[in-house]
Amino acid sequence: MEAAKDIGWRARLPEAIRPYAESAPLTALFLGISSGFPFALLAATLTNRLADAGIEKKSISAFALALLIYSFKWAWAPLIDRFRVPLLSRVLGQRRAWLWVCGVATAAAVFVLGVADPVQGLQAVVVGALLLGFAGATFDIVIDAYRIELLRPEQLGTGSGMSQYGWRLGAFFAASITLAVASVSSWTLGYLACMPLAFAGPVAALFAGEPVRHQEPKPLRSAGEALAAFYSPLVDFFRRKGAVLVLLFILVHKIGDTMANLMIRDLLVELGFSKDEILTGDVWVGFFALLVGIFVGGALYARLGMKRSVMVSLILMAISNLSFAGLAAAGHSMPMLAWTIGFENFASGIGGVTVVAYLSALCNLRFTATQFALLSAAAAIVGRFLTGTTAGALIERFGYVDFYLLTTLLALPGVLLYWFLLRSGLVDQSIGEAGTEEPAA
Repeated sequence: MEAAKDIGWRARLPEAIRPYAESAPLTALFLGISSGFPFALLAATLTNRLADAGIEKKSISAFALALLIYSFKWAWAPLIDRFRVPLLSRVLGQRRAWLWVCGVATAAAVFVLGVADPVQGLQAVVVGALLLGFAGATFDIVIDAYRIELLRPEQLGTGSGMSQYGWRLGAFFAASITLAVASVSSWTLGYLACMPLAFAGPVAALFAGEPVRHQEPKPLRSAGEALAAFYSPLVDFFRRKGAVLVLLFILVHKIGDTMANLMIRDLLVELGFSKDEILTGDVWVGFFALLVGIFVGGALYARLGMKRSVMVSLILMAISNLSFAGLAAAGHSMPMLAWTIGFENFASGIGGVTVVAYLSALCNLRFTATQFALLSAAAAIVGRFLTGTTAGALIERFGYVDFYLLTTLLALPGVLLYWFLLRSGLVDQSIGEAGTEEPAA
């Protein structure tokens, strides 16, 4: 009766919207909220907080190294694939049990970072940032594995889109709440107000159930089997034709975009934008532009297919970095801020759908958590490392305009490498079970 009711209300939706209203993509939306908010608190929001406290640029950019924890999450992802949470896994299942453990840990880490005061010293802020980085990265491992296993192959595009909607909603809520509360009270209360966002995904998973495509792990009976849990996912991936080139593309395609975005709040503070102006021009404009971009990305994915839509998104993301250079040259200008943030988020929205769907399709269902953790971590590790080690010094030496021109050039190798993969047929040959296999009957 309930299933018939669901079909009825979905049938009344416009045909273009109907796939987004299915149970699995809707669950991906709430998972994305829990995934996006801790990253936002560590990235632009923490940068804004430190700049507001008068911390020097080199120290601010060094905090981007806390985000490198996300880039090494593949190292402990096999634990998520192979180990069950005692007692809780019996009640909820392996994936949902880990979701709740990570949700509680992430909320606790937000509390630690929130009560740390950079004016009194950076040591407590460092501890809070590292704790949130580890908790958020582990949360991402579980969220991504659950999402990929929950979605059917034909839902990867819409599911990735909904996940990106959720991720940006989480980031939007985190940025909006912290800025709004900090404007009238304190940064500490702003961070603490974000803690409930950690439970959006786990609660949604209670209704969605364990994924049908999830393959229960076999018990580890020896040290050799435990070791195999770590290297088998890598062996499986690198056996595919063109795997090394695919991994190289994933490593380099977001260097420019990552460096540009992680330093944007510092640029806005430098140009004299107030908290209210940043809230309007960055958070609000960016949020709605991203929503449009994600919808357009879903339409492109449906019309052009995965391969060509990825190429379109890569070109748009590369061009969007030029708008940051234009803002730096224009100075304090709300129209230019709105255009810059709007175009960048529009391009990122399209890329979020197409590239995430491609990375999801690369996974094999036996190693979902580990392989997607490796691929998604690789997508940002170089950009985060360069931001944390060189971005502040580059800006101080060359200025913001030349820095953002450099980030545009750094985006070009990824575009060219994907073009080669597309022309050579290696994109098709690299797809894993998640992109082809249906749930078992």
